[in-house]
Amino acid sequence: MCGIVGALAHRDVVPLLMEGLRRLEYRGYDSTGIAVAGADATLTLRRAVGKVAQLDEKLNAQPCTGMLGIAHSRWATHGGVTEANAHPHVSGGRIALIHNGIIENHDELRADLKARGYAFASETDTEVIAHLIHERVHRGADLTAAVQDVVQRLAGAYAIVVFDAQQPDRVVAARIASPLVIGLGEGENFVASDVQALLPVTRRFQFLEEGEVADVRREGVTIFDAAGRRVPRTVHESRLSADAVERDGHAHYMLKEIHEQPRAIADTLAERIAGHRVLEAALGPKAHSLLPMVKGVHIVACGTSYHAGLIARYYIEQGARLPCTVEVASEYRYRRPVVLPGTLFIAISQSGETADTLAALREAKKLGYVATAAICNVPESSLVREADLVLMTRAGPEIGVASTKAFTTQLAALSLLGIVLARHHGLTAATEAQYVKQIAHVPEMVERTLKLEPRIREWAELFADKHHALFLGRGPVYPVALEGALKLKEISYIHAEAYAAGELKHGPLALVDDDMPVVAVAPNNALLEKLKSNLQEVRARGGRLFVFADPDTGFRAEDGIEVMRMPEHIEPLQSPLVYTVPLQLLAYHVAVLRGTDVDQPRNLAKSVTVE
Repeated sequence: MCGIVGALAHRDVVPLLMEGLRRLEYRGYDSTGIAVAGADATLTLRRAVGKVAQLDEKLNAQPCTGMLGIAHSRWATHGGVTEANAHPHVSGGRIALIHNGIIENHDELRADLKARGYAFASETDTEVIAHLIHERVHRGADLTAAVQDVVQRLAGAYAIVVFDAQQPDRVVAARIASPLVIGLGEGENFVASDVQALLPVTRRFQFLEEGEVADVRREGVTIFDAAGRRVPRTVHESRLSADAVERDGHAHYMLKEIHEQPRAIADTLAERIAGHRVLEAALGPKAHSLLPMVKGVHIVACGTSYHAGLIARYYIEQGARLPCTVEVASEYRYRRPVVLPGTLFIAISQSGETADTLAALREAKKLGYVATAAICNVPESSLVREADLVLMTRAGPEIGVASTKAFTTQLAALSLLGIVLARHHGLTAATEAQYVKQIAHVPEMVERTLKLEPRIREWAELFADKHHALFLGRGPVYPVALEGALKLKEISYIHAEAYAAGELKHGPLALVDDDMPVVAVAPNNALLEKLKSNLQEVRARGGRLFVFADPDTGFRAEDGIEVMRMPEHIEPLQSPLVYTVPLQLLAYHVAVLRGTDVDQPRNLAKSVTVE
């Protein structure tokens, strides 16, 4: 997700804008830029490829000042990583605009503007918006009215902040499916894509809602709805501070990162869904031409990311009806895979530097895949730089070695990819809208699931003195069981295994006794009754069951069976993301009780960069 900062004050805003960009660096980006309006109605633009430090160097060499300005950090979607494509974009020497999101009808708008004499300096969809607004203000329109008019013509997702150097009393902001927040000061006001950017200057905020336009001036803010009516807005006082402790009051980074998942998943979905559909341009400028050619998928990953790939197979095979294979990267690179025509290679890695996964991607480039794609959390990583298509997970920094929010954001990103692939293979608009509605509800469901933590902590006391545990699941939650077992063994050092529940009679049932807890993941899906039969086999051998279940599955607590009811019914597309969370909490609290080093478990590293 790109970074947006805007400010107008009675002081030079350039230092404020640059600090805002620095505080948004965790999002990942490939270029930066700043535009300010001078007292004489001039507009000064500075842009740079690379980090904020490169923009700092430009400003040191060519200083600029102003009491009105905007700044941006960009992750390329339309057009390559060049200074010309960096934001802000300028039109007519007076309009400066920054934008997060994707404008789906930019080709049509660009052709129309060219026919009316506008020349384009970039390959971006964003420059189209700047020219459309300039066209109106050049005819004498008020800037706010011009923005209200232009956004009616835009299809897709956007967060826009714009100023007119000849109307230096305001910045105007607008949003659809991409977040914007307004920061309130004394005689100065601000706009940003994230509260974090503005904490050094204010703790008072207003949040823009869908379809709204904000006229932001030094003395106040006016917000309009999509119909142009003024709307009141509550002021929120943030409890965060600019120098907040990194763990934010949590005992461990892992616990903090578990609780960050609703926000991380929402960030991963933001700007990628709009109008009840997934915006395929989120995968980059090549997506439109490459995805229609896909006839099959090959996923390669390691560890937790491998489990995400196993879940993605259900999304892709059941939703898109495309064949999908999933493989451990360390095995893939030492065999000679047969690549069928039209196969898409997908590499999944939190860091983008996992040695085996990166080597697999490089090998895949020699083998005739239709394209390579990366699902990753680090924009500047080798994996991202080398893949044809990229879908960032937007989890933010993950410090704990045992992956939590990186995993669930991978699932969110893969669900979007699965929907896009399905659209090219017969998915109807109505069904896509249904899928999008389900996935958009996940952050709220995860938030509610986190409230189960006190009871999960009680369950953890029953695991703390055990030496072994068994995890069971069926269908798309079988890989969730694999991930739950991995988490428990990673941080508590309890030996844990996971099986597809139908495999119990093929070996693992011999391990079951009253000293081995058995954890079952039980959503109400087509395999529920079969799972219940499998669990009866466990109970008949004296095994103690711990069941995470939908509220309508019919499970009830009794002797030897503990039942944790999820907050609401969970649809198949949602179940892997939501059911993962209580298993993470169980592993965490067992590890705490056992006194292990939760954030840095023995013998493990966050990023495995050697073979």
